[in-house]
Amino acid sequence: MTHTTVHAYAAPAPKAPLERTTIVRRALGAHDVLIDIKYAGICHSDIHTARAEWGDGGHFPVVPGHEIAGVVAEVGSAVTRYAPGDRVGVGCFVDSCRECENCRAGLQQYCTGELGMVGTYNATGRDGQPTQGGYSTHVVVDENYTLRIPDSIPLDAAAPLLCAGITLYSPLAHWQAGPGKKVAVVGLGGLGHMGVKIAHAMGAEVTVLSQSLRKKDDGLRLGADHYHATSDPATFEALAGTFDLILNTVSADLGLDAYLGLLRTGGTLVQLGAPEHPLAVSPFALIAARKSFAGSMIGGIPETQEMLDFCGEHGIVSEIEVIRADQINEAYERVLASDVRYRFVIDTATI
Repeated sequence: MTHTTVHAYAAPAPKAPLERTTIVRRALGAHDVLIDIKYAGICHSDIHTARAEWGDGGHFPVVPGHEIAGVVAEVGSAVTRYAPGDRVGVGCFVDSCRECENCRAGLQQYCTGELGMVGTYNATGRDGQPTQGGYSTHVVVDENYTLRIPDSIPLDAAAPLLCAGITLYSPLAHWQAGPGKKVAVVGLGGLGHMGVKIAHAMGAEVTVLSQSLRKKDDGLRLGADHYHATSDPATFEALAGTFDLILNTVSADLGLDAYLGLLRTGGTLVQLGAPEHPLAVSPFALIAARKSFAGSMIGGIPETQEMLDFCGEHGIVSEIEVIRADQINEAYERVLASDVRYRFVIDTATI
């Protein structure tokens, strides 16, 4: 392995600005690949973690980043899946127990084994050391937790697919979005805009439900058939009983009973955003028409590869703004102000 100490950007303590530093990557194991990271997307989860907003304390200093796109620089002696020069990605986790029922089924994100799903950052790896993410120049990952990025997808626009893309693809695939299905996406942000693109490519009739009509032109350009403002009470009257599937990408308490009222009998509202505080749902909003309130979290390795291949075939990429590493703290504030269309991506050559 040619790199052990690499440059990175880390949050040294909760709520502290991120700063340039160095971290140590583990030695290359037999089944490991060394990835020369080219781009790393900024996810809202990065901000929650860097600011300790999910209440778990975390491992500080922490290097965020689980939307990683790069090129294989070196492989371990037993690696069979990849070779130097391959275009690869790493998503939200880098290991799991590999033995539980979910892992064996390719649902590593729901690992129930002792090791659990090992997050790409702010977790404890198999070696007992804290994991550090993609705001860095290189990362070492087991080949079984590495994804192949199709040649048709630019690496910078591919990075957000490793979280935002799979977060939306997984529920759309699980609840069988497609021709004849009416799908609503709540929020047109980093997650929501991917949901619009993917649902449209699957053949569903797609509606965006956003607080205002400010992004309507964007929504329609990205593939939405309809666009409605949720700040207008008439929206909930006009669309009552309309949708088979609603994907809520917003990390806030929106008053879910009103959104459940937009579902058809037997419809499902899937929560994807992760607010800081618990959400309230009236049982009567579910009981009255056999509706479901569900959750979904990213996807396993097989499904994430399926998503990348689907996006490659349909020309789907994230809408991005590429930034320098020294703009990360500014980008965090802009994310919180909804001032990005629609995903920041760090050019790691600037680290």
